[in-house]
Amino acid sequence: MQHGIYRVLFLSRRNSARSVMAEAILNKIGKGRFQAVSAAVDPAPVIEPTVLELLRSADYPIENLTPRHFGAFAEAGAADLDFVFTLSDTAAGEPLPEWPGLPITSHWRCPDPILVEGEAWERKQAFTQVLTGLERRLNIFISLPFTSLDRMSLQNQIRGLGEAQDI
Repeated sequence: MQHGIYRVLFLSRRNSARSVMAEAILNKIGKGRFQAVSAAVDPAPVIEPTVLELLRSADYPIENLTPRHFGAFAEAGAADLDFVFTLSDTAAGEPLPEWPGLPITSHWRCPDPILVEGEAWERKQAFTQVLTGLERRLNIFISLPFTSLDRMSLQNQIRGLGEAQDI
């Protein structure tokens, strides 16, 4: 943690939907206490247009969002990370590097809305459900008593958030 700001990395398969949403949400609701970034195992060329539309309509920041490879956050000289969350099974199954700062890590399984087939409204509904689920989970995350929990207790709380089905 640098100057009281927690640095958080969200990882997904392509960094075009779930992880981008999580980055935008946390950067807004974290109110300066959190600095979120996102990356991918296999970055997409662009962010899914539906994601940008949803984030814009919900008044989340989208200016600096771009798909990136996770390697940029593990190379020499990269900033320390406090938390790393994988949101896709693909990212969770990758052999990931040792992150700078030895962050607390957890897998927060999140369905991939890009894989949903059907009518346009059904696809948009899937993206909206993912956004809503991430908002709930991240609101709980930022409410955790970070300063009063030891590392093991904090890890258990965060892992529990990832395992919760009703969030």
